[in-house]
Amino acid sequence: MRTAFRRIGRALAACALAAATALVGVAATGSAAHADGCYTWGRVLRQGMTGDDVRQLQIRLSGYPGYNAVLGLDGSYGPATRSAVIRFQQAYGLAADGIAGPATQAKLYELQDNDCTPVNFSYAELNRCNSTWSGGAVSASTARFNALVSMWKLQAMRKALGSVSINISSGFRSYSCNSAVGGASNSRHLYGDGVDLVGSPSFCRLAQQARYHGFRNILGPGYPGHNDHVHLGAVGGWSAPSCGI
Repeated sequence: MRTAFRRIGRALAACALAAATALVGVAATGSAAHADGCYTWGRVLRQGMTGDDVRQLQIRLSGYPGYNAVLGLDGSYGPATRSAVIRFQQAYGLAADGIAGPATQAKLYELQDNDCTPVNFSYAELNRCNSTWSGGAVSASTARFNALVSMWKLQAMRKALGSVSINISSGFRSYSCNSAVGGASNSRHLYGDGVDLVGSPSFCRLAQQARYHGFRNILGPGYPGHNDHVHLGAVGGWSAPSCGI
């Protein structure tokens, strides 16, 4: 969990964005004000646009693809991205027009820290194995990026669960770390997108909700070795028989 000081900082950033919007006429010009230490969008985004700024939006909306779906991070603002924007806007009480304009961007600024992680999760939570992110099935940079996407999915899931705390017991593992804990040889933890959850809400509630937030790999109660946690990943199947999954 992040400190109250960071939340105050995000609120000030949102206020700065609102003030800048009034001064430069964002709605009229179609450009966005610069107001964030992680990433700042320079234009209003809408369906039909392409670019890295669209991809940056998709990363942050990766937890809003809808049931049993995954949002592509391809930099193309198509119908799936528009639908994800609408779900995000609805979740936060914004005008649900499917356009990533000043209000939507301001909310995203509020939700991210300067290292581009969502405010309620950190790289440290997703990597208790080694600080270099090396030694897994993919490069260190890919493992770190995969973990970032997983965090944004968890941020959306957290919001859907009523903004409750989500407790992570395991994230990225190198081959040596994975072997030490008896992990599967093809574990998603080796790729950086595997996440194990414990605590409350209930395991079944976590497993059931994860189906709406871009996790293609959900293992929970009733699946061998998963009665004491819920495993989420980017690739694989769903199996939590005790939860009806």
